[in-house]
Amino acid sequence: MTGISSSGMTRRAVLGAFAATAVTAAPTFANAAGFLRGAGDVRRIRMYSGRTGERLDMIYWIEGQYIKDAVKEINHFMRDWRTDDVKNIDLRTVDIMAASHNLLDVSEPYMLLSGYRSPKTNAMLRSRSRGVAKNSLHMRGQAADLRLGSRTVHQVAKAAIACRGGGVGRYSGSNFTHMDCGSVRSWGG
Repeated sequence: MTGISSSGMTRRAVLGAFAATAVTAAPTFANAAGFLRGAGDVRRIRMYSGRTGERLDMIYWIEGQYIKDAVKEINHFMRDWRTDDVKNIDLRTVDIMAASHNLLDVSEPYMLLSGYRSPKTNAMLRSRSRGVAKNSLHMRGQAADLRLGSRTVHQVAKAAIACRGGGVGRYSGSNFTHMDCGSVRSWGG
């Protein structure tokens, strides 16, 4: 599904946005920081959930503005699927995810393993694994655990690190990359 809110959008802006996505080359790692700061006219996110079977493929930012309806859909998609709790996802995290995806030059959507986590879910996961933080940024809606079948954990992490927008964790043993909008740092192998 592609989400575009018509409020405040001109036909010319929408056509220009789609033209820009069709002809713009993927940014290089060297200019990732500029891209993340908004050098692009359009931001798009593509994800699916193996847990719920849901898919998301939408433009959520156009010409300097977030699209309210698209953001609402992202919040719902990234909910805690165990409890069905929805939290406003920090859009800085979504921007890092989208910029990283562009740097990887893939059309494949991310598989979202974990977005928002309720305190109950986080506590349950902590009881099962040493790798779950007590005050996880997932509980604030500021983190996502992602996988791409066509790219390694190292490749996805390298793209996210190039964005210099937050934390990046490599979880090679579990085949996923963590991205958050917290302090710029990286860990894992």
